[in-house]
Amino acid sequence: MQHIHKSHLQKKLQCLTEGITKQGSPTPLSKIYTELYITEGGRGEVNKEHEVRQIERTSWREAVPDAPINCREIFKPLSGQDKPIRRVLTKGVAGIGKTISVQKFILDWAEGKANEDVDFIFPLPFRELNLMKEQKLSLVDFIKHFSPEIVNQAIFTSSTHRVMFVFDGLDECRLPLDFNSNPMCCDVTEPASVDVLLTNLIKGNLLPSALLWITTRPAAANQIPPECVDQVTEIRGFSDPQKEEYFRKKISDEDLASRTITHLKSSRSLYIMCHIPVFSWITATVVERSSDESGSVEMPRTLTQMYTHFLIIQTTKKNEKYTARKEIDEEMIFKLGKLAFQQLEKGNLIFYEADVSDCGIDITEASVYSGVCTQIFREESGLYQGKVFSFVHLSIQEFLAALYVFLCFSNRERNMPDQQQTSQLSALFRAATLHDLHKTAVDLALQSKNGHLDLFLRFFLGLSLESNQNLLRHLLPNTISQSQSSEQTVQCVKQNIRDQNRSDRKINLFYCLNELNHNAVVEVIDRSSGTLSVDMLLPGEWKTGTFKLKISKEQLDEFDLQKYIKTPEEDLTELLSSDEVLQKLVPVVTESTSAE
Repeated sequence: MQHIHKSHLQKKLQCLTEGITKQGSPTPLSKIYTELYITEGGRGEVNKEHEVRQIERTSWREAVPDAPINCREIFKPLSGQDKPIRRVLTKGVAGIGKTISVQKFILDWAEGKANEDVDFIFPLPFRELNLMKEQKLSLVDFIKHFSPEIVNQAIFTSSTHRVMFVFDGLDECRLPLDFNSNPMCCDVTEPASVDVLLTNLIKGNLLPSALLWITTRPAAANQIPPECVDQVTEIRGFSDPQKEEYFRKKISDEDLASRTITHLKSSRSLYIMCHIPVFSWITATVVERSSDESGSVEMPRTLTQMYTHFLIIQTTKKNEKYTARKEIDEEMIFKLGKLAFQQLEKGNLIFYEADVSDCGIDITEASVYSGVCTQIFREESGLYQGKVFSFVHLSIQEFLAALYVFLCFSNRERNMPDQQQTSQLSALFRAATLHDLHKTAVDLALQSKNGHLDLFLRFFLGLSLESNQNLLRHLLPNTISQSQSSEQTVQCVKQNIRDQNRSDRKINLFYCLNELNHNAVVEVIDRSSGTLSVDMLLPGEWKTGTFKLKISKEQLDEFDLQKYIKTPEEDLTELLSSDEVLQKLVPVVTESTSAE
C-alpha cells in the first residue's frame, strides 16, 4: 500500500506547471527547482502589511542573515528547542514558494531521498478542502477521498506507523476552524465535518502522534492558536545568489541569462521583486518570449511595463493554443479585471465558480486563460469534480484590477459600474477627470493603514503613460487612449511625499514616480530663507533622506535641480543602486553657503 501511495505521489508531483504548459511537455521539477531561503519564523505573529512591502522591507534591512533551514529538515528542532516537533507552521507571502517547497518535500520522500522514517504523507491543500465544507465523514474516509489506494485503516490505529499531513494554503481556507467551540473527536472512524476533523487533528485529539505541516501567508497565521504550533519557520524566497541560479536554469541562452541578471541588478524595484519565485518566472517568461520574437530584447524597467508585456504574452499563447474561442481578448480581459477588482476588495486570492460567473465569465472560457487565470481541477480521486480559480500571483490580480479601473474610466459610457457602490474603492468611479482619478487613487492608497493598495497604485499610475497604453493597444483596440500629461499627477505625488511623515508611505510614492518615468527626488524651495530641501531615497537603505542647502536668493532664481540629477536614461531604480545621485548633488553643495 505504501509503494502504491508513493508511486501515485511521484506521478502527481514530479512535474511543475508554470502558466500555460505545452501539451505533453511539462517541466520536470528537478530541472527547474531552486533551493529557497527558509529561516526561523518567530512565534507565528501576524503581519498584515502589503506583502510586497514586507519583501522590500526585508531586502533593504541591513541585518545579519539568519541561519538557513533545509526544507527537508523542516521538522528538525531549531536552536534552543529540545522537545520533538509535531506541528510546524511555515509562513511566506504569496508566490514566495510555499507550495513548491511542499511539492519538493513530498516528492523527495516519495522517491526515497529524505524523511524515510515517515511511512505515509498526505497532501491536503485548503483550496480543495473548501469544496468539502458541507460533507460529514470519518477521518479514515476523509483520507480515502484523497488517496483511494489507502484501503487499510490500520495505518491510523497502529502506533507503529508514522503519518504526516501537509495542509497547504491556510490563508485560502474558507472553513470556520473554530478551535474553541468545535466538539472533541478522538475516533478515526467517527463521522464529523471537515472543520471538526481538522481542528481535532491540529489539537492532537485525533492521531496525537501524527506530524502536521501547515503553510500560510503571514496575515492568516493567527487562525492557528499558538499552543497548537510547536515550531514556526518562514520562507523568504530567493536570496541574491539563488536568483542568479534560477535565471541561469530557466533561460537556456547563457548570454541572455547574464544580460537579464545584469539588467535586474540595475533596476532595484525589479530586483527586489525577484525575491518572489513567481515574479522571477514572470520576468524570465517576458525576456525569453521577447527575445524569440525580435532577436534583441529591450527589457522592461518598471513593474507596469513588465506586467503589460506578460499579459500580452499570455494572451498570445492562449490564441496559439485555443483557436476556437467565443470572446475577443478585450472582453475577456475586462471581465478578468472585474473579477480581480471585486476579489481584491474582499481580500480573496482564490475564487470559485459562483465568483467567476458573477463577473459574466463562462467557466469553459476561463480555463482557456490558464496563463492568466489558473484552473485547479481535482480529478485524481474520481469522487467529485470541483474547479478552483486564482490568478498566477497577487500582483497579477492587482495589475488586472488597476487595468479594470483604467478601462472603466476610458470607456465610461459602456463600462462604468453602478454608481451606488458603497465600498471604499467606489470613489474611483466618481472621478470626472484622469487627474481627479489619480488623486483619488493616491488618497485611497495613503488611507490604507497596511499599504494594501500600494502595488495597485503603482500599476494604476503606470498605466496612464502613453507608452504602456500603446503596448496594450492591439489587445484593447476599442479603448480610448488617455494622453493627458502626467505632470499634474507627478506634482500631486511629490506634494504627498512632502506631506508624509512615515517613511514607508514616502517610499511607495517614490516608486510611483518611477512608474511615471519621473526622477527620484523631490525638491522644496523656501525663497524667504534661501533654503533648498531635497528629499530622496538613500541608496541601499530602507529610508528616505532630506538634504537642506542654503543658497543665495540670486542662485535660487536660476536654480534647476534637474540638470544635476537627470539624464534621459536615468530613473529611480538606477539611483537606488548607486551613489550617482549623491555625486551629482556635489556641485549644488559646493555652491551652497551651508548644507546638512
